[in-house]
Order: sequence, then C-alpha cells, then structure tokens
Amino acid sequence: MKNILIHCCCGPCSIYPFEVLQQKGFNIFAIYFNPNIHPLKEYLRRREAFIEVCKYFNVRYLCFDKDYNPQKYFQLINFRENNRCFYCYYMRLEKTFFIARRGKFDLFTTTLLYSKFQKHNMIFEIGRDLCSGSKIDFWYYDFREGWKIGQDKSKQLGIYRQEYCGCIYSEFDRFKKELMFE
Repeated sequence: MKNILIHCCCGPCSIYPFEVLQQKGFNIFAIYFNPNIHPLKEYLRRREAFIEVCKYFNVRYLCFDKDYNPQKYFQLINFRENNRCFYCYYMRLEKTFFIARRGKFDLFTTTLLYSKFQKHNMIFEIGRDLCSGSKIDFWYYDFREGWKIGQDKSKQLGIYRQEYCGCIYSEFDRFKKELMFE
C-alpha cells in the first residue's frame, strides 16, 4: 500500500479525491495549508469543513494554522497579480512536497485538481517540477470527473461550501457584480 500526502484546499473539494484514493487502496494523510484564504474567518470555516470531511472518511490530517500568514502570500504575489495563481499553487504544493519528502511518503497530490475552476496544466507542471530528482512522485488525477458527486455529497453531509477560490482577488471577482456603479 502506497502512502500519499494530499494537500486539501477545503472540505467539499476533498470528498471525491478521498473516495478515489481510498478505492485505489492508498494510505492517505491530508494537510490543510492555505495562507491565501482571506479573510481569517473564511479560512477557519474552510478548515472546519476540511476536518469534518477527514473525520467522515477516517483520513488522518494535520492543519498548519501556525503557518497561516496572509502577509507572506501578499508579499509573494505583490506586483505579480496577473500570475497570482501560479505563485499560490506553488506555495502550497512546495510545502506539501517538503512534508511528503520529510515524512517519507511515496506520492503527493492536491484537491486543487478536483476544481473545474483551477488551472490543471499549471498545477501538474508545478507538481512534476518539484519532484524532479527526488524519490517522490506527484500523483496527477483528473478529479473533475467527480465534480457532481462531490458537490452532491457535500450538500448531503451539510458541509460548508464556499463561493470563491479563497484569495481576496477571487472574492472580488465573484461578488463585484453586486457593486452599484453609476
């Protein structure tokens, strides 16, 4: 049985990936590391949803609350806002890779591959490049095939479902139509 470390962005996006990984016989360990999520209250709601899903699937997990530092995220993307997704993905996948290497995992992956709103090619390339020359592999799987399954299950379980990716930019993009321009 191979050990896989999965980075999780939230509870709903973890449901289908956990199902797939369990069906494939992986020994799963999940981490919650998302300093991009803004504001703090949203981060906490998503963390609680993540924990609920981990408990439901009996998946071991660790939350990196001590590393929640939006200032570092903003410094990382400062003057790179048009390419912010790359830096956001890289920051989270790099941390996951380092933990996987230190923890002697065979593979690592991310629930970002579940969302139909994320840039899969970019995520794959970052994961692959991080693994270059190491004994750990990035496990790519197109979890989007189970989008409806995960969404339906999250509703059935009453898991908090967020309305934007997580960063302040995605929040603005999601809700800007509610602004009243004259």
